[in-house]
Amino acid sequence: MPIPEHEVEFTAVRAQGPGGQNVNKVSSAVHLRFDIRASSLPEHVKDRLLAWPDQRVSKDGVVVIKAQTARTQEQNKAEAWARLAELVAQASHIPRPRRATKPTRASKLRRLRGKAVRAEVKAGRGKVSD
Repeated sequence: MPIPEHEVEFTAVRAQGPGGQNVNKVSSAVHLRFDIRASSLPEHVKDRLLAWPDQRVSKDGVVVIKAQTARTQEQNKAEAWARLAELVAQASHIPRPRRATKPTRASKLRRLRGKAVRAEVKAGRGKVSD
């Protein structure tokens, strides 16, 4: 489900960690902010995203993703965009309800045969009496 560009806000920030002079001079890391409530996503997807147990979703209903692995701002922007798309795809996927099934007669017999064999093995480990 595509997300319109005008609903996403990018901010360039300085990256953390090693990188020497480049990391200290260049704002190559990217903060992506996406307001779930103000978005054009379907209601059921919004509800699932807001209920998501994820630290990237704030209490205000804003998804914040920080991308800083690449050296260029464009690559980090693309990575943040991909992570947001993945998050929305996970929220929009509704798992099929599980239908309970009963074990077949053959599987029950196999299980009981296995239990009988195991019981015999264990019974043979007892103390030997004259």
